[in-house]
Amino acid sequence: MKKRTKIFISIIFAISLFFTVLAIIPPKKAISNNPFIIEEGSRPLIAAHRGGKLLNPENTFKAMDYSVNELKVDILEMDLCITSDKHLILNHNDTINSCTDVEVINGSNDKYYIREHTLNELRQFNFGYNFTQDNVTYPYRNLLDNVSEDNRYQVLKENRLSVITIEELFLEYKATNLLYIIEIKDSGDLGYEAADILYQIMKQYDMINRVAIGTFNTEVEEYLIVKYPDTIRGGSVGGVTNFVLTQMLGVNIFDKSSFACLQIPTSRKAFGVEIKLDCKTFINRAHRRNISVQFWTINDKEEMKRLIELGADVIMTDCPDVMVELLNEMEL
Repeated sequence: MKKRTKIFISIIFAISLFFTVLAIIPPKKAISNNPFIIEEGSRPLIAAHRGGKLLNPENTFKAMDYSVNELKVDILEMDLCITSDKHLILNHNDTINSCTDVEVINGSNDKYYIREHTLNELRQFNFGYNFTQDNVTYPYRNLLDNVSEDNRYQVLKENRLSVITIEELFLEYKATNLLYIIEIKDSGDLGYEAADILYQIMKQYDMINRVAIGTFNTEVEEYLIVKYPDTIRGGSVGGVTNFVLTQMLGVNIFDKSSFACLQIPTSRKAFGVEIKLDCKTFINRAHRRNISVQFWTINDKEEMKRLIELGADVIMTDCPDVMVELLNEMEL
């Protein structure tokens, strides 16, 4: 009986030692130089989600200008959709119904898909039309009253409420040190086209090392890995899931993720179970691979503070003003 007990204890010890060694072995770095990762003890980078969508109309220059010029954010976060004439515009959805006056102008609530329309067609719509901070007042709804169709775009442009292309965005802030988090929304062939166009524009404006590209579409992620290995990428759902699982099991040596930015919420449900992702262990292990840990979308000051104390590199927020206020309070 004692012999069996000794054998059992030896097996348990060997297994424990094996997993301990796996957890200790330094994993390969995902990227040698990561501009989205902070030095230990430094303040996190502020990412204005959609330009700061609770402060100004999302994905417009009115939002971007305020976050960049007034709040001095470090990062602009946005989504890109491809138009029928192959321009990449800033918009969260693949339609513009939720943020513009398209239904009023067209007299229909039919979905107005970006991929089915040209840039010039999209320039006719007011991208601040549905913005509200109190769900009662809509400060930009009357902007185009008595404005002729020929002058709509000019008025919208002057008021910083027209559609934005990624080229226009890069050009506007070329003199700054801004970083960018960009998600490609389209999937399949359109996603590949968007990746090709984005890469060429990034090269043109010398943005390869200042943009983190993300996508929820695994096929587009794989396309980026193969065709544009020099880009900085955020993880897809599959890549992030694999990373989280290997870290939970303490076998980080088996994590082969090639993304440089772990963009995650503080928790996520899987198989009906709530999994906490705001863990110091995850952050430390990501940092061992030189992966930036970026939490979204954080609008509560106390939650921001907790994530700062955990060592988060980037906090994406709809309210960058709250983040700025907190950093001042913390003297960071």
